[in-house]
Formats: sequence, C-alpha cells, structure tokens
Amino acid sequence: MRVAIIGAGRAGTSLSIALARVGHRVSLVHHDELGRIGDVDLVLLAVPDDAIPTVAAQLPIDPARVVAHVAGSRTLDVLARHPRVASIHPLITMPNEDVGAERLVGATFAVAGDPLVREVVTSLRGRALVLSDEQRAAYHATATVAANHLVALLAHVQRLAEHAGLSLEDFLPLSQMALEDVVERGPERALTGPAARGDLATIDAHLGAIPASERSTYVALAQVAFDVAERRARTLA
Repeated sequence: MRVAIIGAGRAGTSLSIALARVGHRVSLVHHDELGRIGDVDLVLLAVPDDAIPTVAAQLPIDPARVVAHVAGSRTLDVLARHPRVASIHPLITMPNEDVGAERLVGATFAVAGDPLVREVVTSLRGRALVLSDEQRAAYHATATVAANHLVALLAHVQRLAEHAGLSLEDFLPLSQMALEDVVERGPERALTGPAARGDLATIDAHLGAIPASERSTYVALAQVAFDVAERRARTLA
C-alpha cells in the first residue's frame, strides 16, 4: 500500500517506521509540504488534533484515496470534504519513535470509516476496535485514564514516597503486582488495603501523615476504592 503520513512528530514517525517495516511504501511529510504527497492509497494525518480540519481542507480532493486521521478524540466530521475518510487510533503510548514503532506491531487500534484502515491494522498484525461516533468521546476518556491518569497516579505516589523519605522506585514493584492482579482477577478481586477492609481509622491516620496538598487526591482515590469494595461485596453476596 502507498501511504503518505502528514506530520513528523512521534506518532507520525512511529507510524512511518512501523508501516515501512511491514512492507508499505511510506512517505513522511510535514504539514507545509502537502505538494509532496503524490499518488497514494492512504493519507494519514498525524498532526495535532486541532489542526486536522485545517490540514484536511488544504488537501486536494481525490476520490481514489482515503484520508484518515490518527486522533482518538475526533470523529470523521473533521474530514467531511473528502469522499473516502477514516480514522485509525493506536491504543498505545509512544514515548519515542523507536518504542512507538515496535509497539504498533500487534497493537489494538480504534478504527472508523473506510475499510482500508482495517487492512492497515491487519498488516501490522493488530486488533481493530470499530467505533461509532457516539462511542468516540467515552473511548478516548477511557484511554486517557488508562494511560495518562495512571502516570499522574504514580506521580502522586512519588510525592508521597519522597515526603516519607523514600523513592518511587521503592513502590513500583507493588504497583506492578497490583496491575498483574487486575489482569488476572479483575479490579474487584484485586483490591486490597484499608478501603477493602473498611478500615477508616487507618485512612484517617494516612490523611494526618501526608502533605495537605496530596489529601484531596488520596480522598478521591479512597472513595473509588470504597466503591470497588462495595461492588465486590454485592457480587459475592
């Protein structure tokens, strides 16, 4: 397949490396080099989300090719002037281009629109989640929590650890074990700790020991843990 990727940031570069590795003919161009696209089967817009409508409007209309974006948060409306449109959002993190390219092979992708993007997923030995426009915002919110908010949570752990005179690295094995338990058993059965036991005295002691700036985060997460514990109790009743 002949693919032009517009946008040479982490996502665009990762995609160009991965797609070339599985046999596609790929060209990577900047958003101000649209004249270099040429005759291709697929144009992938890997530009910032807010720039997608502008860049799409600058692309010449060509009924033979598919124009797709890689944004998880946008529907196909932003590409509406083109006759064949799609979206393909990789459900991975890309801390840099090399790691991103490796993770794209075998990844899960949220897709919509023209079926050509499903051929791309197949070529990458990936899994396709076909999304409707109505699912899009909730899907992207979930992805944000699963990755970005998990990182934010570990930043919270880091601040608490440093306040106790320790380090994030001291607690990462515990986090890894908890995540493995969720994978194997699900959140309800994986939950341990004071909220799971209904131990309010311990939680009060925690709140007295941690910095005031971290208490609202702790309380919000403890409430979620109480909710998980209640769901477990109802399930096992």
